[in-house]
Amino acid sequence: MKILIKNGHVVDPRNKIDGVVDILIENDRIKKVFKKSDVKADREIDAKGKIVAPGFIDMHVHLRQPGYEYKETIETGLRAAAKGGFTGVCPMPNTNPVADRRSDMEFMIGEARRLSLVNLWPVGAVTLKQEGKELTEFGELKKGGAMALSDDGRPITDSQILRRALEYAKKFDLTILAHCQDEGLFCGGCMHEGFISTRLGLAGIPAEAESAEVARDIQLANLTGGKLHFCHISSKKSLDLIREAKKRGSLVTAETCPHYFHLTDAAVLGYNTNAKMNPPLRTREDVEAVKLSLKDGTIDTIATDHAPHSESEKASEFDQAPFGIIGLETSLALSLDLVAEKVLTMSGLVEKMSLAPAKILGLDRGHLSEGAVADITILDPTQQWVVDATKFESKSKNSPFLGWKVKGRATDVFCAGRQVLKDGEIV
Repeated sequence: MKILIKNGHVVDPRNKIDGVVDILIENDRIKKVFKKSDVKADREIDAKGKIVAPGFIDMHVHLRQPGYEYKETIETGLRAAAKGGFTGVCPMPNTNPVADRRSDMEFMIGEARRLSLVNLWPVGAVTLKQEGKELTEFGELKKGGAMALSDDGRPITDSQILRRALEYAKKFDLTILAHCQDEGLFCGGCMHEGFISTRLGLAGIPAEAESAEVARDIQLANLTGGKLHFCHISSKKSLDLIREAKKRGSLVTAETCPHYFHLTDAAVLGYNTNAKMNPPLRTREDVEAVKLSLKDGTIDTIATDHAPHSESEKASEFDQAPFGIIGLETSLALSLDLVAEKVLTMSGLVEKMSLAPAKILGLDRGHLSEGAVADITILDPTQQWVVDATKFESKSKNSPFLGWKVKGRATDVFCAGRQVLKDGEIV
């Protein structure tokens, strides 16, 4: 099967392509990337006026299966990913039971293959049951398909455990994805500590609850030489530490999420539980620091931390409601605002959503080289739409962006040459 994508504006940072060229897909691979020719194909897709990019990768999602299928399933999560323009996602291990065994990795990968939607690259737990006490079998997890390791949702508070994890992970060339949270400073808080938390009478979480742990983890990464990736960074204080560590040669990388460069803690006013996430939304100064860090490279990737919860859970009193929001279907449009604001070029945005996460995970993805797997996202940067909960593919609806008018949407997605999204609808 030969498919020709023609007339599209191709953006491929690795190969320094940023212009109108055609791409020929043959079976599951990219056969040729070239300027206009008279090549014949079984199908042609006219991408005029659209951006053609390496398939986007979200290296931080929660798909909830097994154990919490009432929030999300692998199927609904992967459908949401495809709708959002992603060709691959990395689900975190905080399922029930915790994904801490080789068989858990194999189950998730097997389910994704059965569904034939987008790629699923699982993240295995660092410690058994995510209890922070005993390391899992990293080698077995990798054999099962784990692409990284994390206890996300639960910080590894024991420094010696994290040190051993970083040393052990080096042997298998695996990256530790760190959820930075000083439990003593977190202390049961439910939103950012500041004027608004005081006004609402809610227990606050200071920025130092994140940055103190970031400082510790940087030192442990330097001590061990292990690869450490900081999840969902939200504060200026953390970013200043990461920037300085990178200047000194630390093997650390970092991600942020669209809510951290769009929203402040003011979104919580009215006790809006759809604006409750961990780490919490912070101040305007932190938002601007996140944007600066995206621009100067301190932040390597944009992830979603897609965290589905049921409507009844989010309908609880604010301090009792669970942390987390969904993001797979809104991430692209919200991130395109960075291009409009000249925080990033289109090439810079594509790098943070495809090439950079692939590099961190050790995946040969995120580029459109001839011979590469044909994971491709086509998007219309001008398409305007309204965020509507009734149109989500995700099983949950907990988004703070409901009702927002946004611009930019994936129209077509190819995963290993298979079209899984066509004209904005799941195939």
